[in-house]
Formats: sequence, C-alpha cells, structure tokens
Amino acid sequence: MVVFLRKYFFMIQGVKPQKTKIVATVGPACNSYEQLLALAQAGVDVFRLNFSHGTHEQHLDVMQHIQRIRAEYSLHCSILADLQGPKLRVGEVENNGIEIQKGDVLTFVQDKCVGTKERIYMSYEYFAQDVKVGERVMVDDGNVVLKVLETNGVDRVRLEVLFGSVLRSKKGVNLPDTVVSQPSLTDKDIEDLNFVLGHDVNWIALSFVRKATDIDDLRRRINERGHPALIIAKIEKPEAVLDIENIVRATDAVMVARGDLGVEMPIEHLPMTQKRIVTLCNLNAKPVIVATQMMESMIHNPSPTRAETTDVANAVIDGADAVMLSGETAAGDHPVLVVETMNRIVAEVEKSDLIYNKSPKSAANNRPSLSDSVCRSSVEIAAVLDAKAIVGITVSGYTAFQVSSFRPKADICIFSPYPHILATLSLVWGVRAFLYEADGSTDETVEQTHQILKEFHVVKEGDVVVNTGAMPIKAKLRTNMMRVGHVR
Repeated sequence: MVVFLRKYFFMIQGVKPQKTKIVATVGPACNSYEQLLALAQAGVDVFRLNFSHGTHEQHLDVMQHIQRIRAEYSLHCSILADLQGPKLRVGEVENNGIEIQKGDVLTFVQDKCVGTKERIYMSYEYFAQDVKVGERVMVDDGNVVLKVLETNGVDRVRLEVLFGSVLRSKKGVNLPDTVVSQPSLTDKDIEDLNFVLGHDVNWIALSFVRKATDIDDLRRRINERGHPALIIAKIEKPEAVLDIENIVRATDAVMVARGDLGVEMPIEHLPMTQKRIVTLCNLNAKPVIVATQMMESMIHNPSPTRAETTDVANAVIDGADAVMLSGETAAGDHPVLVVETMNRIVAEVEKSDLIYNKSPKSAANNRPSLSDSVCRSSVEIAAVLDAKAIVGITVSGYTAFQVSSFRPKADICIFSPYPHILATLSLVWGVRAFLYEADGSTDETVEQTHQILKEFHVVKEGDVVVNTGAMPIKAKLRTNMMRVGHVR
C-alpha cells in the first residue's frame, strides 16, 4: 500500500497543472519532515532557506528532510540558499522602543550599547564613513525616516527625525541615497557560503546586489569549489535597477525583492520597475521570482486580501517564473493553506490565453545560436499544431530555460540523467522534469520519452508532440534537432 501511495503521489505531482512555480520559505512553522512533505503535496516547487535566521545545523536538518522527500517520493524539489548580505540594523534600545517625534536629533554610534535618545548603536561599521549630510536614513521599513545632519567620518553620525513615533530594537536600516562601500558578500555570507557549497543546493541567492561584478565574485567562489549551484540576483537596491541589464546578463536568475526595494526607491516607481525587470528576464531566458508580501495577511488569517490575490495574479500575467512566500510559510499560522490558496489563484490565471506565447522573439542577443533557434521554432510549431507537449533532453538545463522563456501553452517536459539538474529546473516556468538517460538511437529515445509521458498521463495516443534534442545523442551537444509527430 505504501509503495502504491508513493507512486500515485509522484504521478499526481508529475502532472501538476500549474506552470508558475511556488517558492516557500522554511522556518519554525514548517521545518519538520511532515510539514515539508505537506507543503510539497500542496504545491511547493522550491524551498528557500533564509540564512538571515537559523543555524547551520538547523538548515542541514531541513536539507536532509527535503532529500528524504525527493528519494521517497521521486520528487525534484529545489533548494534555494538565500544569503543574508550586508543587512544593516540598529541595536538594542531601552524598553525595546524609544519614543521620538519630528525634529528630534539622534546620534548613531559604533560602540555597542543599549540605545537611548542620546546614543544608538548602528551595526554597519562604515556607516559614518559612507553617509553624507542631507542623505536620508530609513529605519523599520521606512516607519522611521531620518536625515543626516553631521558625520565625523569615523564612528558618530547625528540625524534629525523627519518622520516616526517609535524607534524599536534591532530594526533594519536602509540607505536609499547612500553609496554603500561594504561588499555584497559579508564575512557571515562567506561562512554561510562555505557551508552551503558542501551540500546539494540548487540555487544561491545573493542579497543587495548593486552591480554585475557582485555576481562575478560569487560565481568565482562557486566555481572554485566545483559546485553546480546557479545564482539568483536579488534586486533590492536602486543601484541594481540602474545596472539591471548587465546584472541580468551576468546572473542565472533574478528575484524582485520588493521589501527593501520598495523602501529604498519611491514607492510609486515599484510597480513599473517590477514589470520592467520581469520582461527583461523573459527576453534573456532568465527565471524571475516576484517576492515579498504576496500573501502576508495569511500569516494569521485563513484567506488573503483582495489586493494580495490580484498581486499574485498580476505577477503571473507579467511573466514571473515563480511567486514567493516568506513569513507566510516560515512563521505563519497556516503554511499549507497559504500554498494551496496561492496555487488556486495561479491555476485560475493560467486558464487565460494572456500569459501564453507572449514573446515571439529571437534570443535576447543579436545573433541567435542554432540551439536558440531550434527552441524558438519548437514553440512556434507547437502553437500552430496545438501540440500537447514540447519534449527536451538536457544535460545542462539550457534547453528548458530557452523553451520556457517563450511561455508555450504546450507542456514543457524535460528529461535528464542528472537529479541535480531536474531539481534546479523546478524553479523554471512550466517545466516538468523526468529522470531519464538516453542511450539508444534518436527514434528509440523519442518513443521512450513518449511512453514515459503516457504513463504519467501527460500525453495520450494521437497527441501531437514536438521533440527537441541533440544529434548524435551520446555526444551530449546543445539542442540541434527537432522532430514533430503523433504519440503512438
């Protein structure tokens, strides 16, 4: 009975209809094996480990639970390690909150102390060096707004309160007007990265990216360890938006992290910035995640607000590969319910033709490669023939990224002999991944992949299927062949 149930569960997951993926943040509300399995059953494709919280031992426990779910249920859940980055915070303050009002003058210092209106500890050691007179300092997601009056350039800054009533302990600090000198990878990030690169992690998210060279530094460190993890650039700084084209080219995927980004830039600029980044990622065949406060009311409530429902729907319509849950699953009262609810919203939106075949483009570069052209043609032919599936064989995932970027209505079914690649592709829009190693002729491979898809009820006899691949198969080249036919 157990074997039957596991096989049945795998088959249901193999034909999950939603094409937009769901990223769920792991935390105290969902870090047990049973809770993680329930989230996978509810529709989570990617589990995010937030290294701003938790110990290495706690994260390792979660990784082992996910690996057990993969093995027992033949699932390809992806693991995303999210590095904290240079997170700036004020220290402890007396009574856990200091009452302030407009016009008050506060002093931020480098000496650790329990804060008062006279002295408040600031965690960022280069704060006095980086800020300039007149620049704004935002605390607690912008609930407190300060203006720099004076800095000694070493360890002391005087600031005027422009807005706010209470300054609370350990709240985050944003510097929207300041060029921050600290690198994107802090000492803590390097320690966490060394831990992550010792384990089977699929994606590594770099926080507070400012320029494309930040990505280059992280990639060098990953390559030196010979690890196959890919990089997600988190867009949280206005500087990153200014260099967004280069960042998208340098990275493997992007996260529109609207929390800090929405504090550091004028809030009215955020919606169109999100749309611009998503479109740019689609054009460059780079997966893109829309994150922060998507279903935040469901941290405590059993249903989302109307605005949150529309926010999720708009992200799907815009072209997001994935939508992300943070506190909703990490610390919320209803982690499974929020995933189920998000899945239902996504499923309803995906009934609309608005989201399909929306980028009949050449590859983002001026000279599309042979592989890019085959991938594009497969989507165009699938649309003309109303094909049920586009099938690809991959050793790197490249074919999946390319085909997905055109948002075909046909199912994208990707076969690979490498479990790590299949788990990595769980972030990519529309991709259904299957473990398979092609060792025969092209004809045999086509027939075998069709048979597997029949067993999983993805296709049936008579359906049109577009197969892509590389010839000769054993050479493991990039995609250079397309074949169209009916399922026998």
